[in-house]
Amino acid sequence: MKTTISIFLSLFIFTCLFNCKNEKNTQTDESVVASQPTTEKQGQAFIDDSASTPNVLQIAIGSKDHTTLVAAVQAAGLENALVNAGPLMVFAPTNEAFAALPEGTVENLLKPENKDALANILKYHVTPGNYSKDFLKKFKKLGQANNQNVNVEVIGDDVYVGGAKIIASVNAGNGIVHVVDKVILPEN
Repeated sequence: MKTTISIFLSLFIFTCLFNCKNEKNTQTDESVVASQPTTEKQGQAFIDDSASTPNVLQIAIGSKDHTTLVAAVQAAGLENALVNAGPLMVFAPTNEAFAALPEGTVENLLKPENKDALANILKYHVTPGNYSKDFLKKFKKLGQANNQNVNVEVIGDDVYVGGAKIIASVNAGNGIVHVVDKVILPEN
């Protein structure tokens, strides 16, 4: 019995010493990495993960009809917000919807000095939840990510959110993307 306890204690002490040595090396490596400047974008939005179900941001990036939306999300620095666990409903205006805005509007919003206004508009297109178009017919209003409400209207079989018609829906790993035919503009 004493021999078993002695062997156990010896293994325990050896393991502790070995782990302490590795911990010291890890701390040194982390401090070296932390002190080096980085020019790459950081956060979950920039992790390459082709094995999972695409998230709402990846769906937008992969769509040729949403290049303006993606450029706006990048200009507003909202990439990481769209890869959160969610669930998120994103009402994604098409390139045509952005083109229908008054001339110069998109170009003006993409300027760095208008980042906050752009972020407000984009957050108005995001709602917590993962509701199908049919389930949205039960709502009269939705609370948006910019802390404002948007009206939901049903006309026949069509669903309109803030006046924008849902023309398609794509399930995402962290929610759903509802493709809309209009840019939804907040009151503020």
